[in-house]
Amino acid sequence: MFLFRRIFSSSITQQAMADAKTKAQSIIDENAVAVFSKSYCPYCSSSKKLLDSLGAKYKLVELDEVADGAALQDALQEISGQRTVPNIFINKKHIGGNSDLQAKSSQLKSILADAGAL
Repeated sequence: MFLFRRIFSSSITQQAMADAKTKAQSIIDENAVAVFSKSYCPYCSSSKKLLDSLGAKYKLVELDEVADGAALQDALQEISGQRTVPNIFINKKHIGGNSDLQAKSSQLKSILADAGAL
């Protein structure tokens, strides 16, 4: 019985991970800009402020405010190789985190325009 429960629970975990990966990839694919954030993170706030200052339209997912946030964060690590937030995608391409976005600030308006996010 214990072995059955252990196998069964790991398959639920695998299914939850597969669902989270599908959801994260859909968000990335369906939005010109996707920002995976946590509401209390100062680096996330900095990224959002920069995008807001440029008038960017972006999909924001606050991982600490959604039920499947931990699973989404695990899925993002598999998708992008990055576990930390913010985890930013523009035009389906992984940009990185806040320091990566800030480093592109001089060309960001052009990047966002090319992605159709302005």
